[in-house]
Amino acid sequence: MERIILSSPIRPLVRKASYHASKFSWKAFSGLPSSQPPRGWTPTPMVTETVGGGWHTYDIFSRLLKVSIPPPRVSVDTQLTVCQKERIVCLNGQVDETVSASIVAQLLFLEADSPSKPISLYINTPGGSVTAGLAIYDTMTYIASPVTTICVGQAASMGSLLLCGGAKGKRYALPHSSIMVHQPSGGYFGQASDIAIHAKEILRVRVQLNGIYMRHLTPKPPREWSLDDIERLMERDKFMGAEEALELGIVDEILERREKVDDVLGEKKND
Repeated sequence: MERIILSSPIRPLVRKASYHASKFSWKAFSGLPSSQPPRGWTPTPMVTETVGGGWHTYDIFSRLLKVSIPPPRVSVDTQLTVCQKERIVCLNGQVDETVSASIVAQLLFLEADSPSKPISLYINTPGGSVTAGLAIYDTMTYIASPVTTICVGQAASMGSLLLCGGAKGKRYALPHSSIMVHQPSGGYFGQASDIAIHAKEILRVRVQLNGIYMRHLTPKPPREWSLDDIERLMERDKFMGAEEALELGIVDEILERREKVDDVLGEKKND
C-alpha cells in the first residue's frame, strides 16, 4: 500500500542561485536568457509504503528510481511487470553541473543494480551547460542498460540532444511536448588572443554536437541527413511539436496512452 504525502522540512521560500556568472559563459547551450531569476522552492511529495509490517518513506523521485520487489506469492508474469515499471530518472529544469552529477549517479546506480534492464529518462528542460549535458549523454551511451528517453513538456537545446540520444527505437514524446534545437551560444571577454582561442573552441563544440545529432537522427525515408543539412537546421532556433520531431527523426514514436497492466498480462497469458 502506498500513500502520497505532500510534506517536507521547512525551507526558505526563495533561494539565491547556486552558481555565479563566469567569463566562460560560452558553455551555455540553452534557450534561457543569460540572467537567472531566484528559484522558488517547491514542496516534494513523500511516499510511504507498508512493507512486512513496517513502513518506508521516500521522496517521490527516489521512489520512481527504486526497483519494486513483489511479494513472493505473486505470479511470475506479475513479478516481471512490477519489476520493470520502475527505474525512472527525471530530468527537470536547467541542465547544470549539480543536476548532471545527480543524473549520472542515478544512471550508474541503476546499471549496477541490473545491467540488462532498461532505464526510463523523463526529460523536461530548457537546456543548459554543454559540458554538463554531455556528461549525461556520455553516461547514457557508456552504460550497458538501454536508456529510454521520454519528452514531457519541453526538450529544448541540450534537452533535445539528450532526447535524441536515447536507445534506438526507444525515444518518445508526449503529444503536446515541445522540442527546440539550435547551435551553442555564449560569449567571452578578455585579451584578444584568448578571445580567438575561445571562439575556436566554441566552433569545435558546434561541430561535435552536430555530429552527435547526425549519429542519432532517424528521419523517415527517403529523407537523409547530411552534416551540412544539420548545420542549416541548427543555424537558428528551431521549435517543433511532437509530430515534426517524429518526421525529423528526433523521436521514434509519440505516446498517446500507456498500456494497462491488465492488458499486458492478458496478452502474455494468451501467448
